[in-house]
Amino acid sequence: MADPARARKIADRIKVIVAEYLEFRLKDERLGFVTITDARVTGDLQQASVFYTVFGSNEDRQATADVLEANKGRIRSAVGKGIGIRLTPSIEFIADALPEGAAHLEDLVAQTRARDEELARAAANAKPAGDADPYRKPVDRSEAEDTDGDDTVDAEVDADVDAR
Repeated sequence: MADPARARKIADRIKVIVAEYLEFRLKDERLGFVTITDARVTGDLQQASVFYTVFGSNEDRQATADVLEANKGRIRSAVGKGIGIRLTPSIEFIADALPEGAAHLEDLVAQTRARDEELARAAANAKPAGDADPYRKPVDRSEAEDTDGDDTVDAEVDADVDAR
């Protein structure tokens, strides 16, 4: 089992080698505008997964996938020469779903902003339901004195205090 730090370094090196090979050495008109986004190597350094994105239509993506699959052996040979380890890992190309996920998140953010603007417009014209100040305030006994001599105010204040 290889050191995880060494596996990350090898994965980064594989990513660079594959990107350079696709840019400078692979001559195929079917190859679209490819970006190598990530590479991952298993802990035993036997298999490498290379993630890529293609700018363009679904036909461009499919043509690029076909080109990568057809040239997998040549790319693996270039990786073997470039990293210089005893066993060259087998390579698997995986189309990265990052752009589709990002587009979906952008759509969700746009919908949320539209909903927030709609709620802000509704709140601007809204009036509070009920009283302007719906909170009950404590009654001060000195202000609520009974001037006519009966105990009706005192009973109301006592009932209010007991209700709390």
